[in-house]
Amino acid sequence: MTDSDLQQLVEALQEHLAATATLPVREDASRWLGEAEAVATDLTTAPLPSADVTRTRLGHVEHLLEQVDGTDDAEADRHVEAARESLAEALAALDGQN
Repeated sequence: MTDSDLQQLVEALQEHLAATATLPVREDASRWLGEAEAVATDLTTAPLPSADVTRTRLGHVEHLLEQVDGTDDAEADRHVEAARESLAEALAALDGQN
């Protein structure tokens, strides 16, 4: 996987998280999703940092998403699931770089 592919996965992660911001999600889920979006957005504003830094930040996003057990909105739930899939692929790609 190339750096460009990894960047695309991180961008997809961020886009799915951003999409939840305009949906009527539970307040507790909104806080976790908002923080996860902020971390993911930080990764998309410039070229990706080193693999170790990227892995650490994505690990933080993973922890935040683990706190979301549902949003009470079907569309938001689909975006959260898609974000988790992009995150898993990005982490797997980073693990493959070792």
